[in-house]
Amino acid sequence: MNLDYKEIGRRIAKRRKQLNLKQSTVEERADIGYKYLSSIECGISIPSTEVIMRLAIALDTTPDEFLVGASRQEGEEWKSAAQYLRGMSGKKLELAENFLQWLSEQDI
Repeated sequence: MNLDYKEIGRRIAKRRKQLNLKQSTVEERADIGYKYLSSIECGISIPSTEVIMRLAIALDTTPDEFLVGASRQEGEEWKSAAQYLRGMSGKKLELAENFLQWLSEQDI
């Protein structure tokens, strides 16, 4: 899997702008160097995993929002459970569906 660092940078910039934060504020929160965020957002610098994690914390999201464009937002908790279904065989998917049907019928 090849990562598109320009797209990762765009996602980081989009999230920062959603929160109405300046680059300098995010750099300070994430404890990264001056102008480093700008070069990440432009796709010039390739951030390490640690920097991606720091930026996710600073921008109140998860790293997957930057890496693959998916994030956990209120009302979308089911998406993290759905990830487990991706690699399952037909037999396991059938079992999971039966379990979910049973679970939905329970008064918990």
